[in-house]
Amino acid sequence: MYSVAFKMLVGDRAKYFGIIMGLTFAALLITQQSSIFIGLMTRTFGFITDTSQPDIWVMDPKVQFVDDIKPLQDTELLRVRGVDGIEWAMPLYKGLIRARLENGNFQQCNVVGIDDATMIGGPPEMVEGSLSDLRRADGVIVDEVGARTRLARMPRDQAGNPIPGAAPVPLKIGDALELNDKRAVVVGICRVGRTFQSQPVIYTTYTRATTFAPRERKLLSFILVKAKPGQDIGELSRRIEVNTGLRAMEKWDFSVKTYQYFMKYTGIPINFGIAVALGFLVGTAIAGQTFYNFTLDNLRHFGALKAMGASNMRLLGMILFQALIVGLIGYGLGVGLASCFGLLAGRTELSFRLLWQTLAVTGGAITFICMLSATISLVKVMRLEPAIVFKG
Repeated sequence: MYSVAFKMLVGDRAKYFGIIMGLTFAALLITQQSSIFIGLMTRTFGFITDTSQPDIWVMDPKVQFVDDIKPLQDTELLRVRGVDGIEWAMPLYKGLIRARLENGNFQQCNVVGIDDATMIGGPPEMVEGSLSDLRRADGVIVDEVGARTRLARMPRDQAGNPIPGAAPVPLKIGDALELNDKRAVVVGICRVGRTFQSQPVIYTTYTRATTFAPRERKLLSFILVKAKPGQDIGELSRRIEVNTGLRAMEKWDFSVKTYQYFMKYTGIPINFGIAVALGFLVGTAIAGQTFYNFTLDNLRHFGALKAMGASNMRLLGMILFQALIVGLIGYGLGVGLASCFGLLAGRTELSFRLLWQTLAVTGGAITFICMLSATISLVKVMRLEPAIVFKG
């Protein structure tokens, strides 16, 4: 019976490919848009993920997400270090500072100032140079994406004049730039996770960052805390809050807080939700309608099988088998195309992160579409009279 069901399915090539195309489109759109959404939301707390050394982030109680900087007084660092159970507590500066490019344009950069002595809070991976090179005069480390794109230099001829139409030259070690009208020298290139704002990321020492930053009474952005071995991190966080009046959050909790802010106060979830729902509805409409028409065209064959003694359960199994075949093919093609899209978009500004949970959700959606289409077709077959085969 299953071989007969397969021959019936592929016998009408137009409807067969129509069903597969509908399911492929649904799987592609659901997987692609969901993965872009997850990638975009992951970027919102990418800086927290890159800064892996601390267990706890200490900040002003009114901070809503990682880029919502509300500076602290430098004396708060000493108060935090006085709390029992802390192995170390280090300052961190994070702020937007203008960089002046060779062509006279300005580019906003995320400047991160890390502890001068320990270099805690530095970039997760160095591509060129060493983290300790930040101790050189005016030293900064630039992320590789910013170095080859927004901070790239214009090539010049032997006379020092810019070459019109030439491709920009990436920043390299030894190049200089201006941060808030102060000289900075590139001593290293690092690799960091893409952030939501996508500005170039520049690392330097905390002391130097405060000289680059505009003059303010308070410049300390965060305090990074490492718990002593065996110390309960949750208990230590509560102890810091009681003793200092500041907000102390574990790394994961701070990431969730940042993620929830963007989920609540931006239109990103609604926009991507509409795209995913559209893919689901269009896939349901195309696959359901085509599968139903396919069943109508094969009513005589089902009637002949009924006349030969096939039960409704056997016919149900045949229809479900047909739905399973087109569902697996459509799911595989859709997910495969989405994965190829992700590989092509991997080196661009577009965020894309494909998780196994996304594949499971897409599989559930395709299964629902197939079952719905099979159920609509099954109703017609269940009510079918075997005598239809004898009608002209």
